[in-house]
Amino acid sequence: MRVVTGRFGGHPATILWTPIVGVITVALRRPGPLRWIAYAYGAGLPPQYREWVLHDVTTRTWQLRHLGRAVVQLAPLLLVIYLLLPGPVWVRGCAVLGGALIGLFYSMAYMYESAEHRTLKAGYPRGTTTRVREAADGRAERDLRYAQRWRRDGGP
Repeated sequence: MRVVTGRFGGHPATILWTPIVGVITVALRRPGPLRWIAYAYGAGLPPQYREWVLHDVTTRTWQLRHLGRAVVQLAPLLLVIYLLLPGPVWVRGCAVLGGALIGLFYSMAYMYESAEHRTLKAGYPRGTTTRVREAADGRAERDLRYAQRWRRDGGP
């Protein structure tokens, strides 16, 4: 099975290719702004958004999407810290900057696990995000070509 995420008719879509069935196009339904904010904070989405969740965590820009969700999570807390922390503006600004850097560091450190957890909540089996990303990258084909060309036994 080959999986390609992209645009179909101007809308995000996941295109699946299987040798038996051929091409299957799955149109994605995006959540509204309030549902997306709840999703960014870790809430699960209803079943009709299942394909969008998979697209969200496996598309070419999934790391940037994860970073955007992390910024949305941190922004209210950082704003409260800036407004309620006593002291000069530069001290509050440095505190907010330090908190943002630490929060983003930990968010990026666990982004693969976070993406996997989101797909589990959407009803996909464990390991789906890795398989879809590898299929979209063509990593398996590259590894096989490498092994056939450079390894003595010709196998992986």
